[in-house]
Parts: sequence; C-alpha cells; structure tokens
Amino acid sequence: MPQDIPLTCSCGKLRGVLLVADPDTGTHAECYCSSCRAAEVFVGQPDPAPDPVGIFQTSADALRIDGGHDHLSVFSFGETNLLRWYASCCGTPMFNTMRNPKMGFVGIRTTCLADTEALGPVLGTGFITADDGKQTHRGLRLIVWRMFKRIARSRLTGSWAKSPLFDKATRKPVKPVKVVTAAERRALIKAF
Repeated sequence: MPQDIPLTCSCGKLRGVLLVADPDTGTHAECYCSSCRAAEVFVGQPDPAPDPVGIFQTSADALRIDGGHDHLSVFSFGETNLLRWYASCCGTPMFNTMRNPKMGFVGIRTTCLADTEALGPVLGTGFITADDGKQTHRGLRLIVWRMFKRIARSRLTGSWAKSPLFDKATRKPVKPVKVVTAAERRALIKAF
C-alpha cells in the first residue's frame, strides 16, 4: 500500500517527503559505480564500499521539500552529467536528477528515508565487480524500462513541472550547479 515517507539529511535541517511510495511508483535499486562512490566522498562522507549506494528511482513530482531549502546544494561530474543534490549543512547526499527537468526523474538516496520497507525489494544492482574484475549488472533492463515509463508519463501529464529541484518557468535548477572537474573526480576515485 502506498505511503508517504519522511526524508531528511543527517542533521535534520533539510527535510521533506517521498510521496506515495511503493514498488509500483518507483524502483528500489543499488549502485556500486565509481561516480556514486565519488559523490559520497566529494560531499565529505566516507566511501560506502564494500556496500552499495541505495537509491529509490521515482517521478520528480513524488518529492516534496518541506524545509531547509537554503541548505540544498547541487554538483555534477561534468557539464552534461547527472545532477547530484546534497545538504550543505551536513554533507548528506540526497537526490540525483537528470539535467533536463522534462525527464521528470529523481533518484532519492535511501539513507535519507525514515523507512524503506514500503519501497519493496531491491530490483536491480549496477556495477557489481565480479571475481574476474569485470563489472556486471543485475536487473538493469527492468530498472531502465521502469525509468523510461515514468519519464514518458511525466512528459505526457506535465507532472515533470512539479519538481521542487527545478524552477518551472526557467527550467533551471533551483540552485547553482558546481561542476567538478575531471581531474577532481579522478582524485576522488584514487582515494578509494
């Protein structure tokens, strides 16, 4: 049964709600990629390895921010890469979005959620390192299919415009984007 789940940064200054969360409104996933790990380190968190980064992928209109807007910050590992939103007050990674708000997509870090039971089981895991050192994915097709279905729905209904992370009129992020250079990203990854 869908339920609203409170979300907050680790110090509680940036807070909001994941609306109507359940396995039908989003996809519970995990990622081991170097970019997700580097993002954690960039905002002052420890490298999560050997654990993955937990994400609930859902529609942008399923996110509501109730307080602490002044602590919302965003960066990206390049001019065209994902936007990675975090709480500047305590360095908590919070959300991922595409740069185009019309994609209507948000990945919410599961560590920010008060409860993850309503999200259902993890349906996919990305960038798993096998014993031979090669990377593989589990459930990738399902994750991508479900993401594109949500993006299409948000485009058709116009719900993409309800994202609290983008200005509806200008379609720009509500905060200035810090672009991390390739050299800075490489240095973060070397620190693993």
